[in-house]
Amino acid sequence: MKMTVSQAMVECLKAEEIKVVYGYPGAAICPFYDALLDAEKDIKHVLVRHEANGGHAASGYARISGKPAVCIATSGPGAVNLITAIATAYADSIPIVCITGQVNTDQIGSDVFQEADVTGAAEPFVKHSYLLKDPADVARVFKEAFYIAGSGRPGPVLIDVPMDVQKMTVDFKYPKTCEIRSYKPTGKGNALQVKRVTEALRSAEKPLICIGGGVFASNAQAEVVALSEKLNIPVITTMMGISVLSDDNPLFVGMIGTHGTKIANYAVNACDTLFLVGARVGDRAVKTPLALEKTTKILHIDIDPAEIGKNIGADIPLVGDAKLVLQQMLAYIDKHPDGTADHTAWLGQIAEKRTPVKFEKPVKGTVNPKEFLQKLAERMPANVNICADVGQNQIWTSRYYFKRGGRFLTSGGMGTMGYSLPCAIGARMADESRPTIAICGDGGFQMNMMELATAVQYGVDVKVIVFTNTRLGMVRELQTKGYNDRQIAVFLDGSPDFVKLAAAYGIPAVRVKDSKSADKAIEMLAEEKGMLLCEVVVDKDFPTL
Repeated sequence: MKMTVSQAMVECLKAEEIKVVYGYPGAAICPFYDALLDAEKDIKHVLVRHEANGGHAASGYARISGKPAVCIATSGPGAVNLITAIATAYADSIPIVCITGQVNTDQIGSDVFQEADVTGAAEPFVKHSYLLKDPADVARVFKEAFYIAGSGRPGPVLIDVPMDVQKMTVDFKYPKTCEIRSYKPTGKGNALQVKRVTEALRSAEKPLICIGGGVFASNAQAEVVALSEKLNIPVITTMMGISVLSDDNPLFVGMIGTHGTKIANYAVNACDTLFLVGARVGDRAVKTPLALEKTTKILHIDIDPAEIGKNIGADIPLVGDAKLVLQQMLAYIDKHPDGTADHTAWLGQIAEKRTPVKFEKPVKGTVNPKEFLQKLAERMPANVNICADVGQNQIWTSRYYFKRGGRFLTSGGMGTMGYSLPCAIGARMADESRPTIAICGDGGFQMNMMELATAVQYGVDVKVIVFTNTRLGMVRELQTKGYNDRQIAVFLDGSPDFVKLAAAYGIPAVRVKDSKSADKAIEMLAEEKGMLLCEVVVDKDFPTL
């Protein structure tokens, strides 16, 4: 069928069953936007207020839907603004397809208005990228882009399309399948390695399962829970693995790492066998991997062979999709029911280290954010999406929002401030049955507060919590502890009144300064229909841990 490349691009999105796209138009992408207008009944376009936030919104959508999501930007500054979101998605293995406009093909390399080599600039942060110069390649490129983004280890794929190419005519037919000779991601694990990993885990006296974001990427949550319960093995998580197990599961120990719980870090150091599932074990998770290698047998599943042994050596490596490999392990255990060690004593050893949570009394006129989050978790429904920003608020949320069947979404690998609100918008649009809360500090919120307009414009019901301490809290804490309290560039004086700001957008808002107002606000967050902004006043010196 004859059509323009722009129309073909829209047909590609339809074929991939894309229902929502996030973007910001400009001259170089206008032909595509013109074609998109004719498809508005099939594809909803959401105008974000900054290109990076389009990428973050697509990230939130992809994480909840489990499929690649789409963001769009124009050439030059539009495309370059998108790179932060691309890098964020790359670090956390989130499948997004980024479509950018480019100057005309005969102008590329001439430094014309709004030209930027975005494929070159984004190269370190994409799983793959395309500069689409031949109109005949449009169907193949889009099919490959979605396949690469969503298969194997997920990640962002960039398609850069010159403006003149968008206007060209092509005989369009979308392929049903995709075969890339040099790209064959592994699915099932090697049967011998599956047996070795399973037997090593079963025979261990003090085994520990550590799960990361790869469990969500492969939709292996149920398999992880089944394996831990079948073998009676405790589970810890990296930050990206939070919410696979609910905090009230007796086998869940907590989050490890620099900002993890004492009991989880104790379990890592005390175990004799550590089973890593979809976790790359970065520096914030394990500070001394070499020391751990000497005392602990390491079993590691990952779909990306480059991750196995990169940060910590593996005694038994196993390449494969976490869901498929865990299913193989469970099937093996069912066929060979005998041979699992008794882990009762090990679980008791860990249980002895559990201590009740005690909350510090807050300074008058402020609220303890940890206690606020725990009370909020007790009141909210079980299937809530919690989208945390970066900084102290992220650590408070990861440690004190006790999850019961919800999803915890944050920027783990890149640590991108300003992620939470656009991520929440995307997450909520992906599944409107799940209540969604964006949690941020007053620093991070001022990097994305313009997206309140996006949520209002498209009727996206998200709740926003802003912890206000008039500081870049985590940096302030770093300067206090590591630089003799020489504080510089961490003061947020001049910030707006967030309650009045919300009112300017027509959003109801409440300010929390004490336990009475906290209880009222939590009730509103749980019951209010539509958007709500809740500002929680925190002492400027309140600690992260």
